[in-house]
Amino acid sequence: MTEQKSFKTRVRARVAKTGESYTTARRHLINRAAGPTPSPVSPAAPTERPSDAATGSAAAQTERIADDLLRDRTGQGWADWFAVLDAASAAERTHTEIARLLMTEHEVPGWWAQTITVGYEQARGLRSPGQRRDGRFEASASRTVAVPAARLFEAVADETVRARWLPDVEVRVRTATAPRRFRADWAGGPTRIVVGFDAVGESKTRVNVLHEKLTGAEQAAELKAYWRDRLTALKALLESNGDAR
Repeated sequence: MTEQKSFKTRVRARVAKTGESYTTARRHLINRAAGPTPSPVSPAAPTERPSDAATGSAAAQTERIADDLLRDRTGQGWADWFAVLDAASAAERTHTEIARLLMTEHEVPGWWAQTITVGYEQARGLRSPGQRRDGRFEASASRTVAVPAARLFEAVADETVRARWLPDVEVRVRTATAPRRFRADWAGGPTRIVVGFDAVGESKTRVNVLHEKLTGAEQAAELKAYWRDRLTALKALLESNGDAR
């Protein structure tokens, strides 16, 4: 009983210091007592795939993004970035603050700053895979396609072309800003999609899909798999004959 009272006192002291909710402060102290989070293992080393109980039904960011790919794009791997963020007390910052720190102080490109931020938040128990810091869930997927950004944008924004790789789905367009951003309500709502396009040189473009306002981890996992499949179909369509129409 005495130990329980002492722990509650420590939680309340952290709340007063950081402004966190009682639940968040309690989670931090529990995680700290359990010891440091293990550093992510490079995919090059054979490892057993984490169970759903350990990672949630959606794949963790460190599992989705290979350590060598992250190092190639940002100069450091997962363990290195986690150490940088721990030193900056990032666990006590908001998602936006962490991403901004990576972009402004470490010159990490925007998409990769978001990627590292999500991976860090998951590793430190601040969110589950597929879950936002505010408790809502979302799914994401991306592909690099060997076509210019304008053509890839058209394949998403044009209803006729879109039906060839994304059939039987009602999409109500909210905004379409060529060739950068496409937003739409999905299947009549309440979920919606945000599609971004990032040029990779003159002849390649990376398409990123974010499916927002999901009901939980199970739906997030299902839609992540769905979008991976559909973006693969989009890539095949555009790269097979060079003509989306």
